Amino acid sequence: MRVLRGSLIASVALLPGQVLAQGGQAAVTLDEISVVSNTPVAAPRRVITAPTSAGPRTLSVLDGVERDKLPQNTSVLTSADINRVGFPSAIRALDERIGSISINNAQGNPFQPTITYRGFEASPLGGSPQGVAVYVNGTRFNTSFGDTVQWDLIPDIAVDRIELEGSNPAFGLNALGGALAVTLKNGFTYQGSEINLLGGSFGRGAVAFQHGQRVDNIGFYVAGNKLGEDGWRKHSPSRLNQIYADLGVLADKGEFHFNVIGASNSLTGNGTAPVELLAAKYNDVFTYPDQTKNDFLRFQLSGTYDITPTISVQGNAYYGLFKQRTANGDAADVENCEADERFLCSEGADDEQFFLRDRSGNRIRANRIRTFDFGSVNPIFADRFDEGGPYAFLNQTRTDTDNFGATIQTTVRETLFGLPNRFVLGGSYDGGRTRFTADNSIGGLTFDRGFQTPGFVVRSDDGIITPVSVRTSNDYGGIYFSNITDITDRLTLTLQGRFNMAHIVLKDQIGTALNGDHYFQRFNPGIGAAYKIIPDYLNVYGGYSEANRAPTPAELSCADPQAPCSLTNFFVGDPPLKQVVSRTVEAGFRGRIPQPDSLFGGIFSWKAGFFSTRNDDDILFVPAPDTIGRAYFRNVGSTKRQGAEVSLAYNAPNWTAFVDYAYVDATFQTPIELAAPGNPFNSAGGDEGGTVQVRPGNRLPGVAPHQVKLGVQYQVTPEWRVGALARFATGKFLVGDPSNLNKTTGDYAVVGFNTSYRVSENIEVYGYVENALNRRYATFGTFSPVDEVPIISVPNASNNRSLAPGAPVAAFGGLRILFAPPPPAPVIEPLVRKG
Repeated sequence: MRVLRGSLIASVALLPGQVLAQGGQAAVTLDEISVVSNTPVAAPRRVITAPTSAGPRTLSVLDGVERDKLPQNTSVLTSADINRVGFPSAIRALDERIGSISINNAQGNPFQPTITYRGFEASPLGGSPQGVAVYVNGTRFNTSFGDTVQWDLIPDIAVDRIELEGSNPAFGLNALGGALAVTLKNGFTYQGSEINLLGGSFGRGAVAFQHGQRVDNIGFYVAGNKLGEDGWRKHSPSRLNQIYADLGVLADKGEFHFNVIGASNSLTGNGTAPVELLAAKYNDVFTYPDQTKNDFLRFQLSGTYDITPTISVQGNAYYGLFKQRTANGDAADVENCEADERFLCSEGADDEQFFLRDRSGNRIRANRIRTFDFGSVNPIFADRFDEGGPYAFLNQTRTDTDNFGATIQTTVRETLFGLPNRFVLGGSYDGGRTRFTADNSIGGLTFDRGFQTPGFVVRSDDGIITPVSVRTSNDYGGIYFSNITDITDRLTLTLQGRFNMAHIVLKDQIGTALNGDHYFQRFNPGIGAAYKIIPDYLNVYGGYSEANRAPTPAELSCADPQAPCSLTNFFVGDPPLKQVVSRTVEAGFRGRIPQPDSLFGGIFSWKAGFFSTRNDDDILFVPAPDTIGRAYFRNVGSTKRQGAEVSLAYNAPNWTAFVDYAYVDATFQTPIELAAPGNPFNSAGGDEGGTVQVRPGNRLPGVAPHQVKLGVQYQVTPEWRVGALARFATGKFLVGDPSNLNKTTGDYAVVGFNTSYRVSENIEVYGYVENALNRRYATFGTFSPVDEVPIISVPNASNNRSLAPGAPVAAFGGLRILFAPPPPAPVIEPLVRKG
């Protein structure tokens, strides 16, 4: 018997694959059917490997649904995909292996990407409209304050599986475009020990470890990761410290786990840079610093208990602490006041000036700030700053959140009118209590466009620049059900639904401007069917589902165009926002074709599907009318994201190959006028007060219409493996260009290679090269005020197109040391599973 764990978070789609046994055993090929479940609770499940005439098949003992019965497209990455190049990275695996996922690296840090799935975002940035529900070990991982996803908190080496599926109402708030579930390892799914050492370009060095052990019915697992790098761009170091541990107990009728995950990370990503600066110095940054410090600790209990052979109960509960500190340096639109040149003023709408004041309310004298004489470098700067400066702002935020929640569900496997049926009924609660504070300091802008310390915390007479302190509470509840009925041996009908409730309260700790009390509720239905045209070989599916997203505390606090926020989320004002409602139609085919041993002896798998999601009252973070770098949240009417996904994979004993293609047509559906400061085609010719007219059919900025991903791995000898992977993507329209009149970020193709060699049974060396052809490319773009910020290397800079550049060619190498005790029976882990 083999003990594994299935997931009750999202669907699991396992392709037949070549596997290597622990302890250096010979490779074998398994034929597996998918076991899935489409409810939010993740409860470990016992499965056995049962022999059939076609070879071993993995079957669920007590739970799970065949993937071919789901009415949605699904994708699965296993630990083998995450470790493909030698050192684990979940973000890299998502970017390289799933066609409809795109990376927007707006922050400029490899550990803080915005992941876009079908045009919906799961991002660590507060200014991104979140549209993907993320779960880790069955508990909600979107943060309470802004629904953001902090990818750096997850230790990659501990990831057992990542499961991704289209819109499903059972996953609650944020599942507009879909849901992504991460399952971490435990002492029953992993036994042995591993140390993984990495070094390479940009001063990167890392060590990761994991240890899993099972003693009778007790399983223990612990893993950790420590990584540091200087970054390939200037002023961009990062430090990661992550830990995870799980203690599990198997009982006759149940299984129970207690785990803890923690992280303490310092990340620096200095965002986009003007195109002329990138042409002069590709590794340069526009302004700095832009640092994020995350501290995270979460405890979780989970389990499953079988009341009868056909009725079981699953549940989890968690409590966590999240602390985030950000420091963002920007150029300041500040100069000596015209009314009194001894003092500093900020410039507001219609060029009106407002005095800057310190904490005590006193006006800030210009001679209190140390500025740098750019005119001594180039006379053009003396003319540009003859009224004082240049000056810089340092925006600082502090977020402290307590997260807690619980989910319980019951699963009933009984016949319904004589037909096989699986019914799930559950309820969930997720709560958060946050204290958010922010302030803005003024200092001089250094020659390399950094913030000169010390600074003075300031506010402006117009109230746009002001310290902020607010306490928020959010309470999210849901009641959901899922019913799957086998109408015939080939036809399966799925009915789903969820009632979502959201209560959000804001309490201003300084005044009353941020006070607010908001309540949202909605029932989201779902229906779908799957039909096995040729059982085990050809399947067709289709479905309709609805989902909703309530405005977050961060969005509700930043929804006033007269008092916009900086990109680091200064929250001022509280006009109401409507909740977003999505309606998704999805259909497609999937299948597989075993090949005879005389050919390659592998299995050819494929899937092709279409999706269309319409959002009503969509919420976007749009620029403020008069100031570059400030924006606010607003409802923009309807938007649509539709497209197609095609995946081909071939898996043979000695080699694997795949091709993924995705087309995403993300467009506005409602005519609207939006501010577009800095956009050269706005109504003011690129000035701050200009607007653009958005028409139905204009593409949403930041979404790549076409993506192709392909890869191959070949086992040259039993010890030596080589691989290659390439990605191609078309350009994205710049954020701030919703009318699509400017150039895109540009098409690009990136190629990478990897190799590994097993020196002995327990030692493996590996190496990989990223962007092997050293292509220059960008994953995100916007506009920057080059006319207000002196660039010494490009003194006459005038093009305010600003891009987030991709990293140049980089090489890394490492060593894996495995300590695996001899298993009592062959325990296998797939080298490649993908669905």
